[in-house]
Amino acid sequence: MWMLIGGLALFFVVHLLPTRPQLRARLVARLGSGPYSGLFALVSLVALVLIVLGYGHMRGLGRENPQLWVPPSWSRYVTMLLMIPALILLVAAYVPSRMRIALRHPMLMAVMLWAFAHLLANGDLAAVLLFGSFLAYGLYDMSSANQRAALGPLGRAPGSAVGDSVAIAGGLALYGLLLVWGHQMLTGVPLLP
Repeated sequence: MWMLIGGLALFFVVHLLPTRPQLRARLVARLGSGPYSGLFALVSLVALVLIVLGYGHMRGLGRENPQLWVPPSWSRYVTMLLMIPALILLVAAYVPSRMRIALRHPMLMAVMLWAFAHLLANGDLAAVLLFGSFLAYGLYDMSSANQRAALGPLGRAPGSAVGDSVAIAGGLALYGLLLVWGHQMLTGVPLLP
């Protein structure tokens, strides 16, 4: 459990830096833009590895990972449906689309939708720690990004209908890959019988 919690804490501490512009600016001034970005990426990667290993370890612990509630059988299908717009939003964050401009923060929306959907289908402590913390972080960061008028990875790049089509096609392709073999490869949990 402590590996998962430590990985989550490390990940969110690093990702809270952009929500504190003065602190981030001081670090960039001290380290330089390139080293700051490299350190940010490295610490994020280490945190993600700890999260994945910690979550996988907790899932195999039985009574040390108690079932807090038993999700209804229909929640699996709702989760699968919610993941379609979540993956489209994920791609839209990196494509100059009208969706990205209209929604302002499609990446955060994708993370929150992913986390909420997975909370519906999983009632164990590990899932609550993982998905609950990402949902809480997404809500906080959305509020912070709106207050800071943060623009996201593409800045003010104009969007187009072609960008919308690319986001939708890319999100559906990613969904198909996860559905067929990606989810099982990443998590050990197959989505199809």
